[in-house]
Amino acid sequence: MKKVTAGRDQLNNFAPEFAHLNDDILFGEVWAREDKLPPKMRSIITVTSLVAMGITDSSLIYHLQTAKSNGVSIDEMSEIITHIAFYVGWPKAWGAFRLIKDVYKDEIEK
Repeated sequence: MKKVTAGRDQLNNFAPEFAHLNDDILFGEVWAREDKLPPKMRSIITVTSLVAMGITDSSLIYHLQTAKSNGVSIDEMSEIITHIAFYVGWPKAWGAFRLIKDVYKDEIEK
């Protein structure tokens, strides 16, 4: 997995411990445990969790891009969001689909 530095890049000046936990622990250790859970599955779980919470900001965009890089196809992502819409809420699914269209636009336009 590519080294993540978003925490330090954005928060290190005033929240260095949070930046450390984000970059070194969450992404450096937890996401790196690929022998325990493959990156594709971690991406699916993460996107599902963020959509369930109604998060449709840059963190969801980042994790949608990561999911795409980790092999989650547009068809799989569409099915995942359609499925969870009944459990997490229809408006949350609409919000996610808006972002998914941007992240997967190259696959949608084929």
